[in-house]
Amino acid sequence: MIEIHAIILAAGKGTRMNSNKPKVLHTIADISLLEHALIKAKIVCSHVHVVYGHMGEMVRDSVTDKKINWIEQSEQLGTGHAVSQAVPYIIDNSVSLIMYADVPLIKVSTLNSLVELAKRSGVSLLTVDLEDPSGYGRVIRKDNLIQSIVEHKDAKQDESNITEVNTGFIAIKTNLLKKYLKTIETNNSQSELYLTDIIESAVDDGRIIESLITTDRFEVAGVNDKVQLAEIERAFQQKQAVTFMQEGLTIKDPNRFDCRGALKFGTDCIVDINVLFEGNVEIGDNSSISSNCVIKNSTIGNNVNILPNSVIENAVIGDGASVGPFSRIRPDTRIGDNAKVGNFVEVKKTTIGNNSKVSHLSYLGDATVGDEVNIGAGVISCNYDGANKHKTVIKDGAFIGSNSELIAPIVIGENSTIGAGSTITEDAPNEALTLSRTKQSTYKKWRRPSKK
Repeated sequence: MIEIHAIILAAGKGTRMNSNKPKVLHTIADISLLEHALIKAKIVCSHVHVVYGHMGEMVRDSVTDKKINWIEQSEQLGTGHAVSQAVPYIIDNSVSLIMYADVPLIKVSTLNSLVELAKRSGVSLLTVDLEDPSGYGRVIRKDNLIQSIVEHKDAKQDESNITEVNTGFIAIKTNLLKKYLKTIETNNSQSELYLTDIIESAVDDGRIIESLITTDRFEVAGVNDKVQLAEIERAFQQKQAVTFMQEGLTIKDPNRFDCRGALKFGTDCIVDINVLFEGNVEIGDNSSISSNCVIKNSTIGNNVNILPNSVIENAVIGDGASVGPFSRIRPDTRIGDNAKVGNFVEVKKTTIGNNSKVSHLSYLGDATVGDEVNIGAGVISCNYDGANKHKTVIKDGAFIGSNSELIAPIVIGENSTIGAGSTITEDAPNEALTLSRTKQSTYKKWRRPSKK
């Protein structure tokens, strides 16, 4: 079996990004441009080589895979020079696949096709037809066969009118790559070693250059500034949205949808506008996510309603539950089946039992809430004493009156009732009313102060 070696070029400075970090570490869907390229390369290739340069230590530290061969290009003398730094590490009897760390949307299927063409003919080139080819190397053909590539700055007038352009992606047998790299020179406007010159060398050597033409300009679009970064982010998100919709997810507006991770969903789920999924999210059947919600690393059950403007992170939401609007579900929270967490409720590191309700304006932290519990407006579990966190336990069937404070550590018994406006500092017994209030007084002769 022929080995496939990826050579990923990642040495550029990316000055147009106007950033303190390397261009290849900017992200699409929270994954760096470089990591996007690496993911594809590791699927297609048996070995991966990354040619790095600018702020190289930061680039290397961003990747945990120890199998990657890192090659430093101390001087940026052109793409031909960059590739030449990698070839000493690659055996002759292999195929080299030239890739780019700032082109995140290249498809695995395209790379596989390019490699298969190179196995057959020795050299294959990926091209694209652009309405505006400005800035790209033009593909020169004769009798429909590729003859050479002329860089935009070196193109003559008739060559500038050509709309088929080079994407930079080349698959080539490594022995040929090594041979043709020795033939390229710096006689161009940039005084650089252009990798594309190996195409003309191969033609002069009697080789037919196999070509693969993509119709998807975003697949081969590179990122050079923040505008292009945003354009490619949106293209990526729209492609994801289309795939999800084809798999059965209802998305109200694909232009206002973002998934920065992995999303799994059941049948008949609905996602409204401006919803953001992050990390690993799973949604059961017949559940709906309303507008302006953020859901991160969480599991949403069947028949769940997540109402507008809610934030859910590292949590599990049970079947038939309702969350929001304006709820914040913080990490390590479990919401039981048919439970309700309402508007302006914050829950952290808490389990809420089945059929329990926290309907509005409450905070529960470090708490265990049983089944069939009703928690009124303005209830707070006071879990932090300034140094340590303490546990609140509310047992099945309890009723916590509005505007009450539960000073942890504390246990509220089964079917107990806490009177509204109470500050509870000791455990409350089962089946009883517990409250703490001062006696109400009325002073009939009192007069409200008035301005003098």
